[in-house]
Amino acid sequence: MNAQSTINQIFELKTIAVVGFSPKPERPSHYVSIYLKEMGYNVIPVNPGHKEIIGMASYPDLISIPEKVDVVDIFRRSEFVPPIVDAAISIGAKAIWMQDHVIHEEAAQKAEDAGLLVVMDDCMLRQHRLIF
Repeated sequence: MNAQSTINQIFELKTIAVVGFSPKPERPSHYVSIYLKEMGYNVIPVNPGHKEIIGMASYPDLISIPEKVDVVDIFRRSEFVPPIVDAAISIGAKAIWMQDHVIHEEAAQKAEDAGLLVVMDDCMLRQHRLIF
């Protein structure tokens, strides 16, 4: 978990579902998602309170996304992580990325046991900038 090789493998994947994508520009989930989109990733907002965020269709949950998801980027409090990981496994995602301060050891282990790449308590934007 959080190994540089894992991070590098995740950045090779192209479709990222952002769980907790906020329409508010000052929120990390918003500006991290915009950055990833600008870097060429296919970013899919997941937020049950919005049907659209900055011109992109937003879905209430991972199961509702009509295309293949590679990475599930989680911007939710740690206690909400287990059902998100379960959904990520069920849709065949390849990786889970829990953003800064999002920590759930059991869910991370479950994801790894299911064959997913896992990063926990780190920022995709910060790591992407360090590498690229």
